[in-house]
Amino acid sequence: MITTKVTGTPQTGLTGATLGFFVGFAGVSLFGPTVVYLKQVVGLSAALAGLLISIPNLSGSLLRVPFAAMVDKDGGRIPFLILLVTSLLGVLGIWFVMSQPVEEIRELFPLLLLFGVLGGTGIATFSVGIGQTSYWFPQKKQGTALGVYAGVGNMAPGLFALLLTSVTIPLFGLPTSYLLWAGFLVVGIILYWFLGRNAWYFQFRKEGLADEQARSEAKAQGQELFPRGNTLESLRVSAKLKETWLLVLVYFATFGGFLALTAWMPALATGYLGYPLWAGGVLTAAYSMGASVFRIAGGALSDRLGGMKTVVLSLITALVGSLLIALSLGGVFTLVGISLLALGMGIANAGVFKLVPQFISQAVGGAAGWIGGLGAVGGFLIPLGLAGILGARGQQGYAEGFWIFVALFAISLGIMAMLARQLHGGKK
Repeated sequence: MITTKVTGTPQTGLTGATLGFFVGFAGVSLFGPTVVYLKQVVGLSAALAGLLISIPNLSGSLLRVPFAAMVDKDGGRIPFLILLVTSLLGVLGIWFVMSQPVEEIRELFPLLLLFGVLGGTGIATFSVGIGQTSYWFPQKKQGTALGVYAGVGNMAPGLFALLLTSVTIPLFGLPTSYLLWAGFLVVGIILYWFLGRNAWYFQFRKEGLADEQARSEAKAQGQELFPRGNTLESLRVSAKLKETWLLVLVYFATFGGFLALTAWMPALATGYLGYPLWAGGVLTAAYSMGASVFRIAGGALSDRLGGMKTVVLSLITALVGSLLIALSLGGVFTLVGISLLALGMGIANAGVFKLVPQFISQAVGGAAGWIGGLGAVGGFLIPLGLAGILGARGQQGYAEGFWIFVALFAISLGIMAMLARQLHGGKK
C-alpha cells in the first residue's frame, strides 16, 4: 500500500509555473529605461546601448536548453528556483551600480554587463515552465494550459515597462526602481516556493518509489505525460535534422524579434518618435502585451488552420509591418507597423511549435529545446544590429534598422516555402 502523499493539482501547478515565468521574464523590461537614462547622463554610445539592451537575452536564451533538460530529471522546481535566485542577484547588482555617482557608472559598465547576464537568467524560466506545466496536464488540455502559461508570462515585460516609466521611475528614480524590483522578485520567489510543484510522478520518485511504481501511482492521480528516453539523446537526434535548424531561424525572427523589439521600444519611442519616457513605456506595454494576447489566439488559430498556413500568414503580416517602419514614413505609419509586428510575431510564435511534431516527430522535446533556446538568441543579436545601424546613420537609423526585420521575415517565408514543398512532396 502506498502511503506517500503528493501535493498540488494541475491548476496550482499551472499557477506556480506561470507566476515563476511572469516574475522571471518581467526583468527584461528594466533594461530599456536604463539605456535611455545612461544615454542621457553619461553619453552612452549606440553600440554600448545595444549591448546592454541585448545582454540579458543572451543568458536568458542560451540557458533555456540545459535547464529545460533538467526538467525531465527534477520536474522543474529546482531549476526554476536556481534561475529566479540568480536573477535576483543580478538585479541587486544592477541596483548597486546604478546607485553610484554618475561619473563612476561609466567605469563600472563591464560590471553592469555582468549583472545584466545574471539578471537575464530569469528569462530562461520559460523552457522550465513549459516542461513543468506539460507534465501536469493531459494532452487534450495542454494546448490551453500552455497558451495561458506563455501568454500571461509574456505580458510581463510590457506591463512592467508601463509601471516603471509611469510610476516608479518618476516617483523614485531608476536606482530605487531596481531595488523595488528586487523586492518584487523576492516576493515572487517566495510565492513560487509555496505554489510551484512538480507533477505527481516526480513527487513519487523523490519519495523513493521505483520508476514503474511511480508511473503507476501518478497515472492513478491522472497524469498522462512522462519522461521518455534520454533528453540528451533527443537533443542529439534533433540536432542532426535540417528541419530543426530551419525552424530555429524562423523562431529567431519571430520570438527573438519579439524580445529584441520589447527591449528596444523605449529607445525607439524616445529617440525616433520623440515621446517622453512614460509614453515610451505605454508603447512598449501595448506592443508586448498585444503580442502576448495574439500568441494565445495563435494557438487556437493554428489548431484550426494548421501550423503552416498560420505561420505564413503571420510572417506576411509582420513583413508588412516592418516595411512600414523601415521606409521611414514616420508618424502613424510607424505605429501601424508596430501593431502589425505585434500581431504577426505573436501569432507566429505559437504557430512555430505547432510545426515541430509535424516535421520532427522523432525528437519533439529536443527540437523544442533547440528552437526555443537558440531562436531566442535573436533577442541578443538583433538589438546589436539595430544599434549598429543607429550609430552609422544617426536618428534616421531608428527606422532603417527595421530592414533587419524585413530581411528576417523574407528569409523565414522562404524557409516556409521549402517546408511546404517538402510536406506536399510526401517526404513527411
